[in-house]
Parts: sequence; C-alpha cells; structure tokens
Amino acid sequence: MKDAAIENREVTWDVLDAPVHGTITAPTDGDAHPAVVFVAGSGPTDRDWCSPLLLGTNGSGKLLAEELARRGFLTLRYDKLASGPHVRENLPKFAGKVSMESHMAELAGAVQAVVAEERFDGRGLYALTNSEGAIHAVNYQLQARSDRFKGLVLTGAPGRAIGDVSRGQIYAQARTLPNAEALMGHYDEAIADFVAGRPMVVDPSLPEAMTPFFRALENPINLPFSRELWKYSLPEYIIGVHEPALILIGKKDIQIDWKIDGAALERAADKSVTSFAYPDNANHVLKHEDLSLEQLTAEYVSLHYNADEVKLDEEAVNTIFDWLGRRSVEASTSPIKAGISASYPTREVPKPHP
Repeated sequence: MKDAAIENREVTWDVLDAPVHGTITAPTDGDAHPAVVFVAGSGPTDRDWCSPLLLGTNGSGKLLAEELARRGFLTLRYDKLASGPHVRENLPKFAGKVSMESHMAELAGAVQAVVAEERFDGRGLYALTNSEGAIHAVNYQLQARSDRFKGLVLTGAPGRAIGDVSRGQIYAQARTLPNAEALMGHYDEAIADFVAGRPMVVDPSLPEAMTPFFRALENPINLPFSRELWKYSLPEYIIGVHEPALILIGKKDIQIDWKIDGAALERAADKSVTSFAYPDNANHVLKHEDLSLEQLTAEYVSLHYNADEVKLDEEAVNTIFDWLGRRSVEASTSPIKAGISASYPTREVPKPHP
C-alpha cells in the first residue's frame, strides 16, 4: 500500500458564514480507509503548512498528507479562515470574531467532512497537528460528544503558556544585546497591558522591529483570540485527554524547547496512553536540519522551513507513520459503531484542571 496512487479533491464548509477550504488526499483504490485530519500551526499558516511570512511552498503538511495517503490513509487538511488564498474575500466576515471557539468550529467542520466521506472506514479517526494546532485538537477532543479522535499526533506542541513561549523566543534573539534585561522589562510592561485589556504602552527604547509584533497582538482583527491564546497553557488541558497520543518535538526546534516544553507535557499527560518522541534532527515543521541547534537562527529557519530542497526528517516521519499504523491496525479490529454522528457541541472550553 506504501506506493498507492493518490488523488486530491477540494471540500468546503462554513464557519462564521465564511467558507473554509480544504483538500482531501486519499488512495485511488475506492476502498474505505482510516482518516487523519491535519491542524496547522499559528498565524496565517495554510493547509500545506506554508505561510506568506515564510519563503517557499514546500510545506510539511502537504508532504505528510500525500505520504500518508500513499500508505492507506484518507487525509484532510484545510486553510484556517485567516490563511490561504481566500483571506481577502473572507476578511469582512471573520474580522474581530476569530476565537478559540471559531478555531474549534473549523476543526469540527473538517471532522464532519471526513465522517461524511464514503471512503472513511468509520473506525480510525486521528488528528495530526503542528504547534498551535495541538491546542485546537485538544480543545475539540475535550468537548466532542461524538466523532472523537481515536488518537492524536501533536508535533511541536507547546508545554508552556503561549505568552511564555513567545517571550522565550524574543529573549533568545535579544540576549546578546548589552541592555537585554532592561529591554525585556519594557517588553513585559507592554505585555502586561495587553493581557489586562489596556492599550499597550510601548517603551521607545524597544527595537523598532518589534512594533509589528505589538500591533499584531492588538489588531482588532485578531481579538479576542490573541488574548485567549496568550494565556493558554496546553498542560492544563491535556491532562483531561485519555485517548492515545503521540507528542513529538524535534531537538532542532528553535520555537519549542524539547526539554522544557516536553517535560511539562510529560508531567501533565496521561502516560498510560501517551508516547513521547524527540527526533535528533527535526525542526519545528518536521524538516531535517543538519546544523547544530546553536547555529540555528530565526532568520535562517525562516528561509529554510519550506525551501524546495529541504526534506522531511526521516526519524520524525517514521515515528509518526509507525504510530498511526499501529493505531489503525488496532482500530480495524474494533466494531464499527452504527449511526456515526457529525454533531458538534457548542459548550465552552473546559476550565483548566487545578
């Protein structure tokens, strides 16, 4: 099945009265298959895991989806409302309305689209996420009354509050400056305003290059989601997920720290069903990286994440494929539940566990 012929087909569903666009990639054999729903990372990251903020179109999402289809999975990946080629036409409908709830509605629509597929086998339904996508998949899993994932693959998953992750990334770039600590103090002051819902007062000593960052946080288009996301800490929620999960963070990931974030998730996750993997040479988007972690810079990775010549990391993808393969074999021996429902609850996100 590894070299099966595959085909792509476009699907859409509505969220906030705007169409969400996705691609189903599946074997051409006409048989029923287990399904994997992809959930992209933060910002304007599209269905292929590409972004206008990064050079290149060699997105890991597309590469993974096509390879999984060759291995006998039906896959669906989609553009979030604020990503992909339809942003401009959708903007009037979603501006100022994007939230945790709308992101879960996007994912719920994707699940409904998969469940409705004649070639979905009715048993093996999985999520494969990157970065922020882990948050939306976990939130969905905690709320769904039906069509729950049989397993979750969470790659580049944050183990700290998103605000803490972002601060760590900024400090890593500023720490060589002679006044780094003072600058970070001013940064913290501005962020405290943001979290409290006050207009940010940005100290003039902060680098001008940070201005777009602060503006993006306060942009009415991004609110209320940016404040919700900033305070979100995945370990407080993943503790409630008891389905099988694979959490994978590459050791060459400069956005998520495999030691710090991985340890936090290991402390929180249900270890009876959760596996952890830390591939030696995988970066944040699961591409292979030969340089040492110390040599990697934000500028370098932004140029290489989706460059044409960059390949997926073999250790990372084999770990994912093997895990999904084992889960799908287990699911194939379980009975199919009659009357699969595609309903989606509208309950609020559960409160963090104490």
